[in-house]
Amino acid sequence: MISAAMSRRAEELTGRGTAFVTATVVRAQRPTSVRPGSVALVLDDGTIEGFVGGVCTEHSVRAYSLQAMRTGDPVLLRIVPFDELESAGAEGATDPDGAVTVQNPCLSGGAVEIFLEPVLPAPRLLVVGETPIAAAVLRIGPELGFSVVRVEGADLTARPGDLALVVAAHGRDELHSLRVGLEAGLPYVGLVASRKRGDGVLAELRGDGVPDELLSRIDVPAGLDIGARTPSEIALSILAGVVAARRRPVTADHLQREQPVLAAAADAPELAIDPVCKMTVTILSTTPSLTHAGRTEYFCCEGCKAKFEAQNGHAHVAG
Repeated sequence: MISAAMSRRAEELTGRGTAFVTATVVRAQRPTSVRPGSVALVLDDGTIEGFVGGVCTEHSVRAYSLQAMRTGDPVLLRIVPFDELESAGAEGATDPDGAVTVQNPCLSGGAVEIFLEPVLPAPRLLVVGETPIAAAVLRIGPELGFSVVRVEGADLTARPGDLALVVAAHGRDELHSLRVGLEAGLPYVGLVASRKRGDGVLAELRGDGVPDELLSRIDVPAGLDIGARTPSEIALSILAGVVAARRRPVTADHLQREQPVLAAAADAPELAIDPVCKMTVTILSTTPSLTHAGRTEYFCCEGCKAKFEAQNGHAHVAG
């Protein structure tokens, strides 16, 4: 069970809009040193606050927590002793129940299952305009998990991680607002306008040098075609379009643009494979490492680094 101090820390991180993972031990097999119910928080820089196991366990928890923050999906992480990996499944494999199994090369042994639940900042939805439709988007949007912010078109700036821009300003600052949204690569940019007026706005942007490739990303008239008529109905159709953009399958080329949490984890540490035990490790300043044959190798612990040195002769120690 999460302690009061840990709960306050989680509330603090949430209030700051910081992505993190709550790691909860749900099963522990002797002789592991951790107990079911133990909780830790994993921050987007790889820092672990709390205790969910020793060094070997921490490496796996850190690596898969960073992955959970990138995808937004929870993970049931099963860490098993090295000699049980073959029966448990391939290293890093996801079973039909959605659990990921990795090995624990530490001598203490013992299997442990840890539930990794990402807590992500609400993606921002920017709204330009003071029309009834804009007001309806501002009212309904938070119910869908969006941080909806009204902004002045002339002062509009987009920041990394913003999800959508809805321009419902009836002609005021439309061109500037749409250009900012397109240049920022927001997954959704919508213009509330009739088809005829929308075509005119697109023509103006094209005349100002905005390429057709970008113009094709503007949803105009904004929203899915559900026969909406009232401001609330139109807002609902627009928000449905935003949800569709948010849940669209993420490609490598558009990962940062279409996965808001990535902005929070963009500077997350890189991962490496320990060449001795094959464990996935996170590259931090404290991660044991050395340079061999022009390549930097990273290790889960000093023991694996020592084994590598013994197997490969003299190597230049990097850290």
